[in-house]
Amino acid sequence: MKIKCIAIDDEPLALQQVASYIQKIPFLEMVGNCASAFEALEILDNEQVDLMFVDINMPDLNGLEFVKSLSQKPLLIFTTAYSEYALEGLKVDALDYLLKPFSFAEFSKAASKARAQFELMQKAPEKLESNEDFLFIKSEYKLVRINLNDIQYIEGMKEYVRIHLTGQKPVMTLLSMKLVEAKLPVSKFMRVHRSYIVNLEKVSTIERFRIVFDDKVRIPVSDNYKEKFQSFLDENFIG
Repeated sequence: MKIKCIAIDDEPLALQQVASYIQKIPFLEMVGNCASAFEALEILDNEQVDLMFVDINMPDLNGLEFVKSLSQKPLLIFTTAYSEYALEGLKVDALDYLLKPFSFAEFSKAASKARAQFELMQKAPEKLESNEDFLFIKSEYKLVRINLNDIQYIEGMKEYVRIHLTGQKPVMTLLSMKLVEAKLPVSKFMRVHRSYIVNLEKVSTIERFRIVFDDKVRIPVSDNYKEKFQSFLDENFIG
């Protein structure tokens, strides 16, 4: 299985170098070259991205600000000419920090770290134990307890799901959306899209059939689920 990645750098030569390195590594697949964070945002909205190589010192929106703005983060490797950003890179869970100019050997070593982490996420067995108040899932070879009241929404991402929690880091595990949906109480959780299940108790703002979380995450209600979601709104609407 290939790791789909993008490279982000405002320097054309640096971007070209990263792209050429990616092409030399069999388990990496380039899905986008971006000269700015704004170009990367467009790709992230439309493509599955597993790994990002991100330059930090960019105009308008630097790499750190860009990564911090993401509600759903792929695996991350920073590329930069400034060593003083290393600590900040660790704070946003970067797998590695490549200091320019870096060699192919250094790049390959960082890519191998990403591959190990990616495979670890893929190998977690599909297991979900639950009751009415909490559930246990297998994540990175650990059993993690998740209180249902803490769940904002659940995002399906092909082979795995990401559980987004209030005030906590998301938890990722290898599960099918179908299995997750079957384990959750229907009085509290609703599937509103092929890729999203929401906690109805956390729904506070809807804009044009998009559910807004934390003023920045907007989850679409797809046509297949609009009738069911509209019934929920009608039952709870006053006005």
